[in-house]
Amino acid sequence: MRVLGLQVLWMLALLVCTSTAFAAQRALLVGVSELVNQPQTLWLQAPRNDVMLMRDALLKQGFTAPDIAVLADGVPGAALPESQAIHEALARLLARSASGDFVLLYFSGHGTRLRDVAKRYQEPDGLSENFLARDVRGTLGTDAALSGDLRDVDFDAWIQAFLAKNVFVASVFDTCSANSMTRGTGDAPATAEGPADDEVRWRGLRTTQLTSGASTARSLSPPVVNDAVPRARYVALFASESHQITPELRLPRKARSARPQGLLTWALVESLARKPATWRDLFDGVLALYPPVIDELAQRFPTRELPSPVAEGNLDAPLFANSGAPASTRPVWSAQRSGDSLAVKAGLLDGLTAQQEVRVLATLDDGTVRRAPAAIAQIKLGGAWLAVPAALKDLPGSAFWSVTPVTEPAATALRVRADKPLPAGLSLDYPAAIRMADDPASADVRWTDLGPAGHRLEALAPVFGTAASAVVVPDVAALRRRLQALAQLKWLAQLQAHAKGGQLDGFDAALEVWSADRQLRSVPVAEAASVLPALPELRTGERVRLNVRNTSGRSLDLVITGIDARGALQAVYPDGAGETNRFKRGTPEQPAVKRFDLPWLDTAGEARLLVMAVPAAPHSAPRLFGVATAAQADVSEVRVRGGQPPAASGERQVFAALLRRSGSSSVGTADGGARP
Repeated sequence: MRVLGLQVLWMLALLVCTSTAFAAQRALLVGVSELVNQPQTLWLQAPRNDVMLMRDALLKQGFTAPDIAVLADGVPGAALPESQAIHEALARLLARSASGDFVLLYFSGHGTRLRDVAKRYQEPDGLSENFLARDVRGTLGTDAALSGDLRDVDFDAWIQAFLAKNVFVASVFDTCSANSMTRGTGDAPATAEGPADDEVRWRGLRTTQLTSGASTARSLSPPVVNDAVPRARYVALFASESHQITPELRLPRKARSARPQGLLTWALVESLARKPATWRDLFDGVLALYPPVIDELAQRFPTRELPSPVAEGNLDAPLFANSGAPASTRPVWSAQRSGDSLAVKAGLLDGLTAQQEVRVLATLDDGTVRRAPAAIAQIKLGGAWLAVPAALKDLPGSAFWSVTPVTEPAATALRVRADKPLPAGLSLDYPAAIRMADDPASADVRWTDLGPAGHRLEALAPVFGTAASAVVVPDVAALRRRLQALAQLKWLAQLQAHAKGGQLDGFDAALEVWSADRQLRSVPVAEAASVLPALPELRTGERVRLNVRNTSGRSLDLVITGIDARGALQAVYPDGAGETNRFKRGTPEQPAVKRFDLPWLDTAGEARLLVMAVPAAPHSAPRLFGVATAAQADVSEVRVRGGQPPAASGERQVFAALLRRSGSSSVGTADGGARP
């Protein structure tokens, strides 16, 4: 009997372990050094080294050798990285993958950009990014698709197919699609520069550099997923912005063991050695390793626009695991040490305040993390400074520094006056918060429980407008949604106040009124926000659209969000489907332009729209201004990129407009009445 009981227990334990025992970690590593149909002057040296460096790093992370597929030229035993072989390898990997698995897709080599008229979604700059396989060829310098390339839409289709199987997919692209922002026929910059013993090769080609030839029909068809899958299980890292080039050079610098490596790949492997817990930790480590190398390259090649790495997706997810749940929702900002001071890459626009309590983190070479409390000493719009805590002053110069807030600042919290505790289940992203008002005179809103009749909210603060002072919602769920929307609105108003008087050169946003396919009128958003008390009423058949235009010569951190007449948060840019918060670089000659439909702004009732933009800082984490949506609460869908350094007067290089639309609406309806 006892033996039978032990057998039952053993079988139960086996069943419990089954869900994780068969979850696998797999990787596809692709390195293209040789473009066999192109001149050898365009070939690269490092991709073959990159895939082997990544393979060794993954083995140390627990991947098994049979689960790492390698396609690379110049690597013994590896298949050649031709376009057909790459698609076939992706298909095999997809077929082997099952729910709960983790997949890494890694690509190292050249990229280019061209206008793809068949692409369903058009980028703001109108261009499509392409990775060049070993056999790339075609009639180039026109809008025709290449042969022997993998397009950005192809990669997206493969990623969607993995996500549809509940596979966590991470992608790394140590490539770029640069040098073709100006698609002229003039001479292209050299691919290789510098002495033979310390040569730097640049990844990213103009289409005019490639040899023309008979373009074969595109026979490769990536999988089709009819419905877009939420990207809670997705991360991607890129070597540069789409208009930049990225180098390969001998790394580590001045080391006898140095050999040609892609800069992103080397930094990624070095950062992995510090045992990061999340993808954000990994990316922050990459960012910390870039500046010394970039500074050296800037001195050697002063006319080159050097890269800033890119990251997107659920960066707060655990590293190399299949989990859509973030390890932490508290922001962590990188910091730079100078003597006994720390400069933080976050400020008022991110929800930090003077004298705010924070926790300083220092990550050592072996991955050990040291922590100590501190307080913000000085603060500006985009930066803050504090003293290095005494307990951390003895740490070596190689430590990576970061700062995280202890709690939300009191100034941003929605203060609620009530006779009972706040409802359970309130959920907000930093810095928005909801607290009981200690002093009734300081309350922003009054909440009254009406029993079976619902809950009454009365606006007490001017920030919530005057169209209606009260609303009755039917249940606790509606009450939570309304309180969370009010807390977000208070933060949006503070954001607009922080940025008041700022101006972002080369950035324009305009509200347009359309009827069918005809634009009727347009007004600049800044003018609408400063002159008009509210957006004008629309006539029958009219709709509002927002037109955003960037000619600044820099990429921008851009957030467009709103609160509709029902009090629900509305994501415009980035949206819940996975769009990015980095708006592409544009110039006066080639502007980056995008229009957004705002159907929720067309309906009756009071609604708000915020447009917020700043120049993208190079080698920095995302700036989302503390703005989130209901969709983003479950999916940390962000994109981060570097950019051109802001102008000397960059502290006031900021655009902010908070618009209000008023309209008639009935009071007291179920979660749809006029809103405080």
